[in-house]
Amino acid sequence: MFEGLFQPMHLLVIFGIALQVFGPKKLPELGKGIGEGIRGFKSAIKMEEDKPATAQPRATDPNVIKD
Repeated sequence: MFEGLFQPMHLLVIFGIALQVFGPKKLPELGKGIGEGIRGFKSAIKMEEDKPATAQPRATDPNVIKD
């Protein structure tokens, strides 16, 4: 269904519509905002991946209290 969605001609049409809607002065600001959002999202994902998994106590650990 979305096989040929991002062909060069489609991207030019989308860019042309965005230029008409937002104007040439707002497009750089809009692009900068989107880029910062993507960078923030990537850094948050990376921090989650870098965080070590919480250690679960093993049953053989002598400090574990058994009921």
